[in-house]
Amino acid sequence: MKKVLILTAGFGECHNSAARNLREALELLSEDVKVEVLDLFESTYGAVNTIAKSAYLNAAQYTPRILGGISSLLDNSRFFGGGTGLRKLKNAISDIVHEAQPDCIVSCYPVYSAVINDLYKDHSERPFRFVTVVTDSLTLNSAWYRFPSDLYCVPNAATANALKAGGVPSEKIKTLGFPVSLSYTESPAKALQTPVGDETRRLLYVISTGKKKSGKTIERLLEMHDTHLTITVGRDAELKAELADRLAKYRDRVEIIGWTNQMPRLMLSHHLIIGKAGGTLVHEAIAAQCPMIVNQVIPGQEEGNARLISDHELGAVAERNREVPDLVKEAFSHKSKLWLQWKRNLAKISRPDASLRLAELVLAECETTAPTHNPIRLFADKPLPVIPAPVVSAPKMLLCDFHIHTSYSDGKLAVSEVVDFYGRLGFDCICITDHLADPRRLIGKLARLSNMTVSENQLDEYFDVTERERKRAWRKYQMIVMTGIEFNKDGYTQKTSAHLLGVGLKAPIPSALDLPETIAQIHAQGALAIASHPHIMKSEWGKNTLYLWENHEKFAPLIDAWEIANRNNIFDCVGMKRLPFLGNSDFHKPKHIYSWKTLLYCEKNEEAIKECIRRNEHVSITLYRDTNRLATEAGMRAAAPPTPLPIPLPEEVDLAVAARSS
Repeated sequence: MKKVLILTAGFGECHNSAARNLREALELLSEDVKVEVLDLFESTYGAVNTIAKSAYLNAAQYTPRILGGISSLLDNSRFFGGGTGLRKLKNAISDIVHEAQPDCIVSCYPVYSAVINDLYKDHSERPFRFVTVVTDSLTLNSAWYRFPSDLYCVPNAATANALKAGGVPSEKIKTLGFPVSLSYTESPAKALQTPVGDETRRLLYVISTGKKKSGKTIERLLEMHDTHLTITVGRDAELKAELADRLAKYRDRVEIIGWTNQMPRLMLSHHLIIGKAGGTLVHEAIAAQCPMIVNQVIPGQEEGNARLISDHELGAVAERNREVPDLVKEAFSHKSKLWLQWKRNLAKISRPDASLRLAELVLAECETTAPTHNPIRLFADKPLPVIPAPVVSAPKMLLCDFHIHTSYSDGKLAVSEVVDFYGRLGFDCICITDHLADPRRLIGKLARLSNMTVSENQLDEYFDVTERERKRAWRKYQMIVMTGIEFNKDGYTQKTSAHLLGVGLKAPIPSALDLPETIAQIHAQGALAIASHPHIMKSEWGKNTLYLWENHEKFAPLIDAWEIANRNNIFDCVGMKRLPFLGNSDFHKPKHIYSWKTLLYCEKNEEAIKECIRRNEHVSITLYRDTNRLATEAGMRAAAPPTPLPIPLPEEVDLAVAARSS
């Protein structure tokens, strides 16, 4: 089994993006590899790192010139090495190497090479291969190449030349492209037509910073009647609401969406992207062969990304945001002559399969280590299965959580982070259940303008993402992941409000349906309808949702199970009515893992789990606790993932058959 450790840092999304995409490619190419992505700054420096990241992001948004000074600091070799400033990082890497004995370490952030060089400066050779993945272009900080690495993987030839100028031997440089998502290798469902006549120009406007100046520019773009505009605003709910109101008269030609991880689909379906010169965005545009107009450049690393666009004529760089509409007009004038030239230039350098090529190189590097030591178990606690689908012939005790929120609504973690968090802890089955608000109700309308619920136009994306993560979860952790929704039917009072879980859904369900209709559509998909926190929540702050309980005689024949426990609450009334039950976390952030869970005694496959809940036999609940707090707020430890936590069961529960008393 090959072992690969990928090191990243949260100072700029391009580092994390490259690390995640490389991991995905490695796991796709080989079942004989264990891959771990770690941010050692986060796990080593804790609160200090959180403050530093926040300062970095604020500087990028409000005072970008300060980042130029930070870049100069990293360029100063005296900042690195054996100084006390990075001693904790050095110790952390030393511990990981000792315990993990990885075959290859991949660095997606330049500081790690300095620390590893200092760690092994007195040794003849490292006990692993070391690969540096350069995530910047052209304008390179010397920290990327000042310390030795076995190989340097760069996104383009111009960056390779910059490394050579810095003294890196050409044989150590591999020009493979930037490791973007594997989704860029897929063909779009519908090919884009060249807009040479009255065809609609589809523009993708990505707002990250400089938000106050966006409104006028967007209005000028929409003055071009042949233009359709898709605007992404990230997690800025206030901006989303403001733009929705300001652009109401253009609603037939504008779409505003919040946070999304479907950038590949958006880029492949638009003629032009407008945004700042971030490393990830620029290289994704190149992979998608989508010409780009850069409307903001942060001094330092982004200057190289902007030069990449202008020098290779892959789009244009606007000196000021107000120049963007004129550049768009120029691109599509004269039968889109300039736009077509940009497309041709992009085709010459686009490498959408860069993640796969880089993964092949890393796997080959693992072969060169030929370790003679006995391997030490690390990373995922369970070995990767080689079977394609969960097939278990005999029943077993399954640890489950069917009420989990992600960053698609009001959760703190992305879907992939939730999968890794629960997978590391040894769970057998989880269900992602983000909020979907009923737009007919005032509270639902307000929620949709915020980022507290999934948007209706994001449901297809939501199901696509959870389906992809379902496959990865089984492949890596042998954990079943279901797709679900928490349908929010909020009234003005607690007795007119209801939350209903749809567990094991196969396709989206409209949000503007009455509860009986919603339940009918859930059942039509073979999924479960679960009453969510149906009674008074005493241990948690939040609005109570009592409508289903107030009308339980009407809904009891329709609902498959009721939450008898939610977070740290117990609803005795559910048990007294002898209704079928479950216990769930209502997970929003890592500390919520310490809450009620469901134990099922059945076969480990989705249909058996759903049938066990319907019958409500061999079902029990347990409080999930960990006295050592192995799971941190970040959801992982630095040196190794936590072992599955001990799960205390009530003494009266028979471990062989945890049966519901009847």
